[in-house]
Amino acid sequence: MPGLKKKSLGILALAGVQPYQERLSEKYMSNEQVQHFTRILEAWRNQLREEVNRTVHHMQDEAANFPDPVDRASQEEKFSLELRNRDRERRLIKKIEKTLTKIEDDNFGFCESCGIEIGVRRLEARPTADLCIDCKTLEEIKEKQMQG
Repeated sequence: MPGLKKKSLGILALAGVQPYQERLSEKYMSNEQVQHFTRILEAWRNQLREEVNRTVHHMQDEAANFPDPVDRASQEEKFSLELRNRDRERRLIKKIEKTLTKIEDDNFGFCESCGIEIGVRRLEARPTADLCIDCKTLEEIKEKQMQG
């Protein structure tokens, strides 16, 4: 997953932001929690945007018209793979922006299907999650059944 950094304690930080440490009797989606996830999402989005810009510049710099068809095909295949990755990242940026909008609308952290809390630990693992673990599991089971 882009943006993951390993810390000395073995704790993974997403987009360079340390995992949230919940306090006893802390209200779910408190201001501190919302600010924490906003920082994660904004940093992640910025990292992805930088990678897109880096790819564009790299492709412009590396673009060459090779006379040898094998060299040209190799370069086109490399560019195709990079573009596919950037397309995946572009979709992720849209999902991050959708999640940031949910934060602004005070709808972040709750399952879109059943309305219960998604949970801080699940959001740490996947900040763009919009379903609780139970609803996501059911969705995946249905998808498997539809595929046969």
